[in-house]
Amino acid sequence: MIYLDNAATSFPKPESVYRRIDEVLRTKGGNPGRSSHALAIEASRVVFSAREAVSRLINIPDSSRIVFTKNATEAINIGLKGILKPGDHVVTSTFEHNAVAKCISRLEKSGIECTKVAPDEDGFLSPADIGSAIKKNTKLVCVSHASNVFGAIQPVAEIGRVCKSKGVSLMIDAAQTIGAMPIDVRALGVSVLAATGHKGLFGPQGTGFLYIEEGIEPEQFVDGGSGIMENELELPERLEAGTMNTPGIGGLGAGVEFLLSENVSKIRAHEERLLAFVLKGLSAMNGVTITGPMEAAKRASLVAFNIEGKKPIEVGLRLDDESGIMTRCGTHCAPDAHRQALTWPEGSARVSPGYFNTEEEIEAFLKAIRKIAAK
Repeated sequence: MIYLDNAATSFPKPESVYRRIDEVLRTKGGNPGRSSHALAIEASRVVFSAREAVSRLINIPDSSRIVFTKNATEAINIGLKGILKPGDHVVTSTFEHNAVAKCISRLEKSGIECTKVAPDEDGFLSPADIGSAIKKNTKLVCVSHASNVFGAIQPVAEIGRVCKSKGVSLMIDAAQTIGAMPIDVRALGVSVLAATGHKGLFGPQGTGFLYIEEGIEPEQFVDGGSGIMENELELPERLEAGTMNTPGIGGLGAGVEFLLSENVSKIRAHEERLLAFVLKGLSAMNGVTITGPMEAAKRASLVAFNIEGKKPIEVGLRLDDESGIMTRCGTHCAPDAHRQALTWPEGSARVSPGYFNTEEEIEAFLKAIRKIAAK
């Protein structure tokens, strides 16, 4: 088996992640923040430790600004729906994941205005275009750090400077970049960041987080789940209603600790080498087209591609059935991105190398694609 679908969910996880989840379930099974007995206190320590690790990863001094969620989609919904009010204007792109696109579409029905900025042919947004779209009532700019179709890493620092100059907050969807490349929210000018735990952070599925800069206080997304009056709660508890996924958060914390010990730059360098190998191999094949930039340094570790005369679903099934290679095909929950890339409605096949993949596995993948493309 060769697993090359890390942009969907990273696999395998570091051994420390499996051990931490098992340890929490077996020895720290109390309910965090709900009791004062020993197991509840130990569970609270698990959550706090993970919060501190995430804070170090993105370089923020106050871990209370990290709100744990079940995934990036929930984090995005909490951020957008908690910050934007009727009459506000939001700027986004024409290639967002459905987590952003559908959330904003619903908000438009309640009186939120939206302007969508188109990228260039490789999927890059222009900071100047973002600036031109900002109006007097613009409350937020919300864009993907890297598209899960184009792969293009957006010039977030430049966009952040534009937003700051106009007094507008910048929110990014970092699902494809968190853990896979260094992210310093303060250096980038990011006020709100939504992330998932099960991709580049090596955590289990059902985990994620939302970072919220001090001074921004989103309204609650879910009510109840606490013995304290909601209006008396502060972050992060105010946005973490109900019993938390303590074993999952523990595993997420272990994944982040692994990243910090390995060094994110080292992980990025390895994935970039594999990515360059993929791009070089695919671009040399007749009938194969690639979506997004051709330079590995300019994209997240994923490549969406199409083979002339072959449906993406056929490519994915054949890779799995004939070679034991696991990729992803279809529209990747991002129909707007595929419309922008002119690959709608069938989408693309997508290969996404991870930190635990090898050059030999990439060569096996390219060999299998040559076989499929030749017939």
